[in-house]
Amino acid sequence: MPASTFVIVTAYNEAELIGATLDAVSRAFPQARVLLADDGSTDDTPTLAAARGAHVIRSERMIGKGGAATLAAREALSNARAERSGPDLEAGGEPVFVLCDGDLGDSAARLGALADAVERGEADLVVAAFGRRVGGGFGVARGFARWAIRRRCGLSTRAPVSGQRALSAATLDDVLPFAHGFGMELGMTIDAVRAGHRVVELELELEHRASGRTLAGFTHRGAQLLDFARAYLARGPLGRLAGHGRSRGLRRGSARPGVGSRER
Repeated sequence: MPASTFVIVTAYNEAELIGATLDAVSRAFPQARVLLADDGSTDDTPTLAAARGAHVIRSERMIGKGGAATLAAREALSNARAERSGPDLEAGGEPVFVLCDGDLGDSAARLGALADAVERGEADLVVAAFGRRVGGGFGVARGFARWAIRRRCGLSTRAPVSGQRALSAATLDDVLPFAHGFGMELGMTIDAVRAGHRVVELELELEHRASGRTLAGFTHRGAQLLDFARAYLARGPLGRLAGHGRSRGLRRGSARPGVGSRER
């Protein structure tokens, strides 16, 4: 078992599903420390999360998903380091960090497989690929994200922007700070591969509230595409984003053949 597990749940106005998501997280990780990265919610999301024992890290205004998650991840990483250096050092392996979105509901109970893969040393960053597609538009934003990752680090992906991930401590340290807003996952994957970490995808039967082919849905995907482009441009072809000085260089083919390279 890992020495400790930290679960970071990202949310913005998820009062409808945050309770079910956190209950499922507790079933999957009964001993984990759970942090809510709240991006300035205006509903009861933070209150509901705190009532379920989550440590709420809340920005008073919207700073974007990547910014909110960075605050929570840095605190989790700091806590993990304090545990490892303290007098009551736990036996076991290295800590594992799990990231997930607040709208997974009951399906969040299946996230344990991601942490297990990191614990077993199968990868440094494990990304959940949804077993079936729900909602969405015409695939433009997702297609751009796949192209951007392949262009910047040589990795072919099936789920380029899935928010459901597990990382080792060393990997998390190398990919912080996360890219702005919705570019968080795209930037994380590029940074992880460029730093020499192994990235794989694992198919899980997860569910979430997907945006459809409505005006609101297309507006949301347009905002995503803009953030994807920002993350792509910030990670130029010859180096990582400024401030990521720990890069160990680009290693192509970091994903296990037949897993990270699958396309649907």
